[in-house]
Amino acid sequence: MSNYHFDHLHQVTPNPEKAAQFYVNIFGAKVLNTQSTPDGRALISMELGGAPVSLISPTTQNQEAPTPPKYYGFHHFGIRTDDINTAVSELKAKGVEFTQEISEPLPGIRMTFLLGPDNVPIELLQRS
Repeated sequence: MSNYHFDHLHQVTPNPEKAAQFYVNIFGAKVLNTQSTPDGRALISMELGGAPVSLISPTTQNQEAPTPPKYYGFHHFGIRTDDINTAVSELKAKGVEFTQEISEPLPGIRMTFLLGPDNVPIELLQRS
């Protein structure tokens, strides 16, 4: 059987620069590369907590950002923290909008959701 490993997350966004700035300011992501694709779309490669993240503009400028949960495909991604209470306080102080209070859906997992760029849901979780 083949071996599989996570490689990257790829988000389509109408404003890759604005989305990148959110991940840099809120989560301390690092921009690794900014370039244009052969068809002229903006492409930004980043690293967020050791995970590669790519942000790219849509194929047409007429595509609108999805509003959860009325879309198909990419649902959310998770960012783990060691102290969810402190993280939520810090993020709220930065103006981040949360869509759910902290809950414990399974033993040893505390989580909440916040809205990222283009209304992409981000799960913030703490595992014990």
